[in-house]
Amino acid sequence: MNKSDQNYILRQLPFVVGGLGSLLLVLNRLMTPQLTDSQARSDVLGVILSAVLILTGLLWQRVQPRSPEAVDLVGEEGFELAPTLPTELKTELAWASHLLLTNTVTRSLVVFYQGKVLLRRGILGNNREVKPGVILKRVLEKKKAVYLVDLKIYPGRIEFDYLPENTQGLICQPLGNQGALILGANAPRSYTKQDENWVEGIADKLANTLSQGQVTANS
Repeated sequence: MNKSDQNYILRQLPFVVGGLGSLLLVLNRLMTPQLTDSQARSDVLGVILSAVLILTGLLWQRVQPRSPEAVDLVGEEGFELAPTLPTELKTELAWASHLLLTNTVTRSLVVFYQGKVLLRRGILGNNREVKPGVILKRVLEKKKAVYLVDLKIYPGRIEFDYLPENTQGLICQPLGNQGALILGANAPRSYTKQDENWVEGIADKLANTLSQGQVTANS
């Protein structure tokens, strides 16, 4: 049984009950020396009920979505801040990253601003440097977030080598036109619309702070 699938037992229950009911009906028929009209009617009703239960189980398999498969991200857990940042900015980045890691499915995040990595937190990738590829450049140019629901199916995933290599889902959220907040999850299709709104709100707050302050990470 998939431990991440919390509805597994519920989905299997109609199959079990329907199958058990059918088996008991067959045994009862075989052990009955003489079939009466009332028993025949009961058997028909039992067969119908068992079929309905099995059909319900099949419908539940289609209607109730399975929880996405989560993985353990490859890498060490860590928290890195650019040392030359002002104390106030470090505090804000620490606060924002903590909220994202504890209130969304995010397991790894990077703050990239004005060509520099200001923060890495969560499960860290091996590469500390961010070289914007096609996807990140588009986010910076369009100032519009990109959500890659299942990262492994996108050829462009190779540009995110600064995240754990088995990152499953990813959000690139712009910080104005100067940078981006890059979030990695350990399961595909795991960010909800509420998560996306939460990420957008925190990114807007960070972008405002960064635009007003003096980012000295490149000094």
